[in-house]
Amino acid sequence: MHPQEQEVVRALLNVVIVEGKTYPQKEPLSQAEFLAYWLSKDAFVVRTSVQDATHKPKEILGAFYLKPNFPGRCCHICNAGFIVQPELRGQGIGRFMGEAMLLIAANLGYEAVMFNLVFETNIPSITLWQSLGFEIIGRIPRAAKLGDEQVVDALMMYRGLG
Repeated sequence: MHPQEQEVVRALLNVVIVEGKTYPQKEPLSQAEFLAYWLSKDAFVVRTSVQDATHKPKEILGAFYLKPNFPGRCCHICNAGFIVQPELRGQGIGRFMGEAMLLIAANLGYEAVMFNLVFETNIPSITLWQSLGFEIIGRIPRAAKLGDEQVVDALMMYRGLG
């Protein structure tokens, strides 16, 4: 990820964090925190392919990271995180990134993908991942206090890549 992209993605992630609905962090991330969290391994952005009618050059539509979920003997299982521009949600960008992530993960040698904290209230995400072959393998009761202090369970989701 290019340095100019990093700030755009960090700003987008911080918008998502402040929304308080899908990520566990409570406060926006500093540059150093963002680098450690989002860029610790592989990270990708999705851009428009051409200038749109407003002449914005190749706007970032969304981004995702991909990294081992566990160290050592278990590093063949990866984890990924996704963000989409709020005004563009529901238009297939998440699906595009999810499908790309599955291909990239397999090409990087990962054998499975596991999401540790998919909040039960995040129905679009749960629906997307299930449509891409993920199974719910566990539930963490009362895992998160969302932005409105609503306490929700989190789901663990898994998909093999073989």
